[in-house]
Amino acid sequence: MIHPDAIPSLVFADLKGNIADFSGLNMAGMSGGQFFQPTPEDLIPLPEGSELFVLPGRFPIGFTPDTGEALLLEESPFHRGAPVQAVAAFMSPAHTAIFNSAYQTHDAHAPRLPLFAYTAVGWHQGRFWASAFRSDPDKRQDSCQFDQAVIRRKTKKKLKEFSDNRLVQHLGKCCLTYGCPAARNYFLDRWEAPLPTSPVCNARCVGCISLQPAGSCSASQDRIQFVPTAQEIAAVAVPHLQRAEHAIVSFGQGCEGEPLLQAQTIAQAIRLIRKKTSSGTINLNSNASLPQAVALLAEAGLDSLRVSLNSAQEIYHSRYYRPVGFNLEDVKESIGAMKRDHRFVSLNYFIQPGVTDSPEEFAAFSELVETCRPDLIQLRNLNMDPEWYLQTLHFQPSQKPLGMRTWLRKVQQKFPALRLGYFNPFLD
Repeated sequence: MIHPDAIPSLVFADLKGNIADFSGLNMAGMSGGQFFQPTPEDLIPLPEGSELFVLPGRFPIGFTPDTGEALLLEESPFHRGAPVQAVAAFMSPAHTAIFNSAYQTHDAHAPRLPLFAYTAVGWHQGRFWASAFRSDPDKRQDSCQFDQAVIRRKTKKKLKEFSDNRLVQHLGKCCLTYGCPAARNYFLDRWEAPLPTSPVCNARCVGCISLQPAGSCSASQDRIQFVPTAQEIAAVAVPHLQRAEHAIVSFGQGCEGEPLLQAQTIAQAIRLIRKKTSSGTINLNSNASLPQAVALLAEAGLDSLRVSLNSAQEIYHSRYYRPVGFNLEDVKESIGAMKRDHRFVSLNYFIQPGVTDSPEEFAAFSELVETCRPDLIQLRNLNMDPEWYLQTLHFQPSQKPLGMRTWLRKVQQKFPALRLGYFNPFLD
């Protein structure tokens, strides 16, 4: 892994979004609302496919190179009195943040940040550097794997071929309008394909990317408006499982609610799929709220379950998910239902520096791993305004965070058989 030979400079933006660097301050990172100076080992070249965001109403924070003091940059160092904005990186898939972008909100009317992740970024030796690490070598969603002209041609062809299949038509919008990597890979006949099924949910996740109340930030994409039939689902899944390399089909996508609420339809679809092919992996991404539904799907032939989890502590889990009729104990029981049937379980563990690596959260996470025995932890960045998330949790740590690299090392040492990654695995 390439690291810089010195701490990069702070980057900032003017009100037009033009980004510049300021060598008078080193870049800083934020973790749980506290400011830290990254080390070179915390930094990697900004991965291809990542994006830079400006953060309106927020001043950037950097560290003085000589004294290591944290300072607020309130105006451009190059144009006296010119306002500035903080800058963050939205990392390409398969990369996990070590620090958030360091900033301070100064405008009481500053808009809530959209539902993305905000990683610390700096400038050194002619390139941007991000405070992150690659958490999965799988290249299934790397930007270099996608040729938009090929995607458009193959998508239009399949949309025409399946003009009467509502699920295929929905995935066409996901692919062409939202650029969903999973939908793109479906139309390219490779790897993991999505099977959204549920327009409803039994949680009211604060950071839901498909449904937000009026007055909040905008949802990232439209939620599916119908429940596809088992036949429509099988028509998507069977050819993909038969033809694609390392084929996976996954229920439970960002463009839907909770798939367990459609367990009967999904179970019927799984049985239809397995009547026609034994190839590939059938996966479900879920909040794991309904253990009986999970058991039904395992019996029908579900191969793997990915459980979304922001925290292993009940109080923080409930404050983020705002569940309707379930709690963290139900989630654990769902994991148990899969494990008793000798099925694969991943935790889609939302990473938020300062929260994930707090000593209290590490202790709770360790207990959950010891008792539930998941096979894989997917290190996914939490897509949410960091300040809003801390406010949602009423997060008030009693101890300094471990640091994400220390957290990662401790997990690997304590659970050497536990797999770490980013994507749902193909189960051979």
